[in-house]
Amino acid sequence: MLPALRRALSEMSIRMKTSRDVSDLAIFGNSPAFAEKLYVGRPNVGDTTKVLERIKEALDNRWLTNHGPLVQELERRIAKLLGVKHCIAMCNGTVALEILIRALELSGEVIIPSFTFVATAHALQWQEITPVFCDINPETHSIDPRRIEELITPRTSGIIGVHLWGRGCDVEQLSEIARNNSLKLIFDAAHAFACSHGGKMIGGFGEAEVFSFHATKCFNTFEGGAVVTNNDELAAKIRLMNNFGFAGYDNVIYIGTNGKMSEISAAMGLTGLDGLNDFISVNRRNYERYRSEFEGLPGVRLFPHDQAEEGNYHYVIAEIDEELVGVTRDLMMEILWAENVIARRYFYPGCHRMEPYRSLFPTAGGLLPKTEELTKRVLVLPTGTAVNEIQIAAICEIIRLVLCNAKEVTARLNSRHLSTPLTAAEPITSYARTGQ
Repeated sequence: MLPALRRALSEMSIRMKTSRDVSDLAIFGNSPAFAEKLYVGRPNVGDTTKVLERIKEALDNRWLTNHGPLVQELERRIAKLLGVKHCIAMCNGTVALEILIRALELSGEVIIPSFTFVATAHALQWQEITPVFCDINPETHSIDPRRIEELITPRTSGIIGVHLWGRGCDVEQLSEIARNNSLKLIFDAAHAFACSHGGKMIGGFGEAEVFSFHATKCFNTFEGGAVVTNNDELAAKIRLMNNFGFAGYDNVIYIGTNGKMSEISAAMGLTGLDGLNDFISVNRRNYERYRSEFEGLPGVRLFPHDQAEEGNYHYVIAEIDEELVGVTRDLMMEILWAENVIARRYFYPGCHRMEPYRSLFPTAGGLLPKTEELTKRVLVLPTGTAVNEIQIAAICEIIRLVLCNAKEVTARLNSRHLSTPLTAAEPITSYARTGQ
């Protein structure tokens, strides 16, 4: 069958399956809208021929790690793209954050949002530094600077801002607070590669910024990350710490660990940089399709990307207003999962409700009302190069069908006493494909 004909029949099939009434939803025992699962964060691969050529180059060179030529090239290209002086490639974003925290000699307490991936908190707790959770601004989903100063104590040594969904957090206010209180300021920029804030590329703010190049990110190196900074002394220190403290052969001058990126990962990264504009173009097209489909639909807020800034458009974030539409976010997610749309509820239930933090700080939720509310509303929808506009239209039709018939849907489900746990629909091993 010709590819064009096969695609046309596939698109027709999706349309036919989603032009239906409530009784046709897969959660009531019918066939799902999609034969294969649609995931959040399915990897962008790029030109596989070029990836394999670069990997062969590394194999032929027999230089597979220890800051080889591909890693060096990747660091140069990233630094140039972001307009920073230094890029130190790492094996992953979490190790990059841990090394940066140690290089800055943070201690005692560090203020962070709870609405973030748990690695932000773990990178501190792992080093016996207490993460102090701050509430968020519900409009931006980022840490609320107005709540920070009330959390500062004599033990506070720093602030970690998180650029969520590719939008910069309030860098200016955070910088002022850090300066006025003699605190170190760094940024977790895991979501924000190739994004800008105030017309300046994210990467050059604070003491340093950390990127994740995990497989689920817009730009990936299979698994990887980086610290970027304009601070010469800090960059030199991080390079030592990244490689056991070696300064040349047999000369260890500082404590360190093994955080190096491999040549194989760099091969993927260089190829990803070649295709980055194409990845972003697809993401933006998908985001615009979601936006047009949801326009005028009550009860759903699509988190906005700032059109005046550079963005990677890698996250499509819908907020479900239960009070307005009569359907919970969790129920919507369960309905979508039945249709093979594996939507996700980032960053549920908030770091403060995960271990060890919920045991260490059992009353933290009372200080984080906006965070608690947001964790019940956010639904992350599939996008990226593995998702097309026809599939997005079908996803949105399912959501509209549910919202427009909320009473009937909930009544049917209640009558069936549906109580299957959300986590039962997918084995835990799938997290590697759908992680954050």
